Amino acid sequence: MEKDAKIYVAGHQGLVGGAIFRHLHAQGFSNLIGRPLSELDLQDQAGVAAFFTREKPDYVFLAAARVGGIRANSTYPAEFIYSNLMIQNNVIHQAYLHQVKKLLFLGSSCIYPKLCPQPMQEAYLLDGKLEPTNEPYAIAKIAGIKMCQSYNRQYGTCFISVMPTNLYGPGDNFDPLDSHVIPALMRRFHEAKVNAAPEVAVWGTGTPRREFLYVDDLAAACAFLMENYTDSEIINIGSGQDQTIAAIAQLIAEVVGYPGKLTFDPSYPDGTPRKWLDTSRLNALGWQPRMPLQEGLERTYACYLGNRLCLV
Repeated sequence: MEKDAKIYVAGHQGLVGGAIFRHLHAQGFSNLIGRPLSELDLQDQAGVAAFFTREKPDYVFLAAARVGGIRANSTYPAEFIYSNLMIQNNVIHQAYLHQVKKLLFLGSSCIYPKLCPQPMQEAYLLDGKLEPTNEPYAIAKIAGIKMCQSYNRQYGTCFISVMPTNLYGPGDNFDPLDSHVIPALMRRFHEAKVNAAPEVAVWGTGTPRREFLYVDDLAAACAFLMENYTDSEIINIGSGQDQTIAAIAQLIAEVVGYPGKLTFDPSYPDGTPRKWLDTSRLNALGWQPRMPLQEGLERTYACYLGNRLCLV
């Protein structure tokens, strides 16, 4: 990507898009475009078409999506599949029509089967049934992958798809009910500390294993792949390490400084037993993550304490 190329980051105010926007700006890219939802609803076909006609971006990072944790996915399945299909259909199609040089589509590790062999290789896509709690979201993301591959095959576009593992970091959604596991637990432990609550119940059994990646590492990986990857096949982005939910909950409690007891409530669903990505293809290209988990959690908690916009 040329330093003065016009680069559109769709979803630039979200966790992932915000990190990509920050990273590109820090790397000296001077012509970045972002539009808040109040100015451009990516579900609006005509609005997206008018935006591409007016702005004519050279490169696109498609990081806009409706996302959430287990509760949000279970409660709003129709919204998750509709919103994500509409967003990606509109942006990918207009990128083709307006001859965007390259597009990067952000998928998700939830595209892989629930009982997928570990670590999860890119070749395991569509090899088994999905995890029911986030199936609508996963199907939308799979459709986005196939759309990129189909446009590459039929129209000769250069649309790549990356599959990040579970993400966290500055700009995360700290809603206690609808957020992902790290920000939800971080807020609950903080409030329990402030209120001197003797214990905090963690949803599920605590036994599932999850991999976590600091969002600024993801942003660096996405920029790296925009420069160094052109294959239609999906590529994983992860930290290469996983741990149990119980272990991550204990580490978050320590970072927050919550001294109380942790309990686990098995009446809530665990989700997929294990989600650990095989990142050997990405590593072979020369990229490695940099942020240690504890330091990443400390930075995320500092964001939560110092900037209440993180609650959005």
